[in-house]
Amino acid sequence: MLDTALKSEIQEAYRRVVERLELTPRYGQRLMIAEIARTLGDIESDDDGKRTSDQHVCVLEAGTGTGKTLAYLIAALPIAKARGKRLIVSTATVALQEQVLNHDLPSLATHSGLNFRYALAKGRGRYVCVARLDQALEGAEPNPTLSLFEQSLQSPGSDLGVIASDMAEAYGQGEWEGDRDSWPHAIDDAHWRRLTVDHRQCTGRRCGHFGACAFFRSRRELENADIIVANHDLVLADLALGGGAILPDPADCIFVFDEGHHLPDKALSHFAHRFAVNGCLRWLKTLKSSLTDLNQALAVQPTIARLLAGLPEVMHNLEPALGDVFSMGHQLAGRGNGLDDEEATHQSRFEKGQIPDALREQAEQLLVMFATLARSLESISDILRESLDPDKQTGLDREQAEDWLPLVALLHGRALEAHALWQAFSERDAADAPPSARWITLNRVAGEPEVEFSASPVSAAHTLAKHLWGRCHGAVVTSATLTALGRFERLQERAGLASRYRYQALPSPFDYANAVLSVPKEATDPSDRDAHEKAIVDFVTRLADREAALVLFSSRAQLRGVEKVLDEAVRARVLAQDALPKRELIERHRAAVDGGKGSIIFGLASFAEGIDLPGNYLTHVVITRLPFAVPDDPVGATLAEWIESQGGNPFMRISVPDASIKLVQACGRLIRKESDTGTITLLDRRVLTRRYGQALLDALPPFKREIAL
Repeated sequence: MLDTALKSEIQEAYRRVVERLELTPRYGQRLMIAEIARTLGDIESDDDGKRTSDQHVCVLEAGTGTGKTLAYLIAALPIAKARGKRLIVSTATVALQEQVLNHDLPSLATHSGLNFRYALAKGRGRYVCVARLDQALEGAEPNPTLSLFEQSLQSPGSDLGVIASDMAEAYGQGEWEGDRDSWPHAIDDAHWRRLTVDHRQCTGRRCGHFGACAFFRSRRELENADIIVANHDLVLADLALGGGAILPDPADCIFVFDEGHHLPDKALSHFAHRFAVNGCLRWLKTLKSSLTDLNQALAVQPTIARLLAGLPEVMHNLEPALGDVFSMGHQLAGRGNGLDDEEATHQSRFEKGQIPDALREQAEQLLVMFATLARSLESISDILRESLDPDKQTGLDREQAEDWLPLVALLHGRALEAHALWQAFSERDAADAPPSARWITLNRVAGEPEVEFSASPVSAAHTLAKHLWGRCHGAVVTSATLTALGRFERLQERAGLASRYRYQALPSPFDYANAVLSVPKEATDPSDRDAHEKAIVDFVTRLADREAALVLFSSRAQLRGVEKVLDEAVRARVLAQDALPKRELIERHRAAVDGGKGSIIFGLASFAEGIDLPGNYLTHVVITRLPFAVPDDPVGATLAEWIESQGGNPFMRISVPDASIKLVQACGRLIRKESDTGTITLLDRRVLTRRYGQALLDALPPFKREIAL
């Protein structure tokens, strides 16, 4: 139970912040603080601080205006410090991460009376490698073969030396902290790849530049921080490495996942695998042509000499096998002669994730070959890494090891990625669980045909349940939209959240009766595409000249089609997504409204979430059709097939709940402050004519309704 002293500390911190910032205490915010404090305070631990209770996660839906960030920081921080745990605040977007780091935490530190330190966590690949920077400053790699090798793999540009010089000067003078995000100019991906390393290439404490390393400097800051600000991708990447590799061990952490509804999709992308056949053949060819130089440089070490001697046979077997699977990929995709001239890409999914026996046999052969290659490269990497340690006698000098380790480690990583894909194609799915999705994509790379094999789990629930919720000390999941059709079941199913955890939808501070939800008589069934498009054109044309509107489309083709046929006077007020960068589009919209003119934003799904236009900047949201996602992506389609095979209805189990969440998000663009008013117009009549329509309407906030029956 939460002791009296901790309870008083939380209450006093909240009182101070409210008074000093002259905030209005909000009922939903106080409830959120109480629920988080109750959940985290009730967590029981053994004498070693290891969690023994299993009600350690709370899931809180809290709409815009609740003051979520202040609530979870004030409630969770004192408890985390008292329990000797670290508070990890994870967001889905850079914008929210920057707000927490640059506004919310400094404000809390100034006004709450709480004493704490905080730091930002980023992956190693966001930081410059000082050793790589030194090499770039020299204008060439330590030997010409290595330079050619890296060029073939990473295509650096010719002006890398100039960029490296500017970076080295800024870093050396303490004007830059070494992370890509704070560099004042855009950096080409090809350049940045030459200036950073991944966890396999990094030599850690054995590196001669360890003391000056930007990444390890940031890690030292994390070690002293009570609050670590991260993002979902970084948390998941750390879990994929076993946990505790980038962030502290999950058992020593209390996590807060803000924008928590993004977590299942982010997790899925982390556990997907891809393999491009010709891309692999290119790096294998480069490795093969460099074996002579590798032998000259490294074969003085007996184990490396033996491993290098075995590589030609591995590659000799791999090349024809990859040629076979390249041809097989085209045949299985129904494009035996390659893509048609007018086709840019073609995707072919294996029904229920089941691949033909011939492809499985090929996958099993490739699995063994890449396992052999990965083991050899890993062993060479280990010896090169040991050679950097002055206490280890390997037969190689430090300079040789430093020259070749980055490249061998890079190739080891590529071999492991290939191994993971072919393992996913070799495995047989369990009969009582959803299968993995498996598919082939044909496209062109630099004008040459490419075959890409892909595999992905269709649910991240098991992985999150085991590696995140099962291991962490405690967790809070929050967002403005966590329920679907008013229930938490869909999130539980997707995120692996147990039913025993605490769930609550908190009351909103907004009076939604100030807004009108309208389904006008012009609303049509989108299945009649021409009539629906005409209805949108007619409705947009009748918007008032000074209207500040956001019109949300479900397809880019329809957005462009409507924009094209609008009268010139109306089209002059339209700002269409893709025509301008998002930030510039929003700035132009605000400027038009400030100038007393009307402005109409045409946006797609990404504009239905995360757009903040309070007050007069947005008075009308037009939703052209219900936001059903067509499960035509391989992952969604495979899951739908499996549900159907189990006697379920994928439309009602997946499509309708997911549409409910998106509809709530879209409507949420209108009311951003207590004083906001306006209209939400839905131009899709299915909400009145289909049996799921009432459920979608019931899940929306209590807007005033104007329904034309």
